[in-house]
Amino acid sequence: MLNKILCIDDDPITLMLCKKVISKTGFSKETATAQNGEEALKYFNHIKKTGIENQILPQLIFLDLNMPVMGGWEFLDCFSSNDFNDFNQTKIVVLSSTIDPEDLEKTKKYPMVIDFLPKPISTSMLEYLAAKL
Repeated sequence: MLNKILCIDDDPITLMLCKKVISKTGFSKETATAQNGEEALKYFNHIKKTGIENQILPQLIFLDLNMPVMGGWEFLDCFSSNDFNDFNQTKIVVLSSTIDPEDLEKTKKYPMVIDFLPKPISTSMLEYLAAKL
C-alpha cells in the first residue's frame, strides 16, 4: 500500500473514479487530485514552501496527457526540471484514452514515467502496478 497518490486529470468523473477504485482496493492511504498540470505544480510548490520533511509526499502520479491550461507533456517537462528535484522519487503512470505509439515512445524520455496505460483506472491495473512497484 502506498501512502499517497496524486491523480492529475481535467475530468471530474475520472478523478472520482480514481479515488473510488484506489480506496476500494486499498492501493493508497490517501489520494490527492489536480485538474491540470499547472494545479499539480502549484501543489508541489506548496509542499516545498511548507517544508518537505513535514509532508507525506505522493509516491505515484496518475497523469492525463490532454488537459486545458497545462497538459501532461508540459507538466512532465516542468516536473523533470531541477526545480522539482526534491520529488525525483515520485513515479508517474500516464493514463490516456488514446494509445498513440508516438506518445508511448515520447514517454520513454522521462525517467520518472514507469508506464503508459489506457483509461479508465481499474482494479486489475492497480494489481499490476502493485506488483511492478
